[in-house]
Amino acid sequence: MDALSSKVLGELFNHGSKWLTNLRRAKQERKQSSVVALRKVITSSRETAVYIRQLNDIGNRDHNTERHLSLLWTDLGFSLEDLGIQKLAKRCQIKGKHWSNPEHYDKDFLDKADVSLDKMEKIAREVLAEINR
Repeated sequence: MDALSSKVLGELFNHGSKWLTNLRRAKQERKQSSVVALRKVITSSRETAVYIRQLNDIGNRDHNTERHLSLLWTDLGFSLEDLGIQKLAKRCQIKGKHWSNPEHYDKDFLDKADVSLDKMEKIAREVLAEINR
């Protein structure tokens, strides 16, 4: 077997270096995408809380707002699922379905699924803290 030439070794080293750089970049991009999605859970939670407060104060349902919340939580669920944050993704999907049809799930299911806004925000903050370590 012939010895590897310095040219071939140089190319192998170059290729390896580029591969590692791309791997680091992909990891950083994934981390940033995770941070954005998790922060979106917190802002979506707050937006939903404001609507619920309005609903409690006035008593009138706004189908446009509920449509918006349904799509917001559903899209967020898909983003989190793509990032591998399954625990929160599933809760977001349930929240999205609930806003599309508030009668779809019964209260027992929602209690067991633990999709309260406080719980979802808490999970998001915990995962953010883990990422930022």
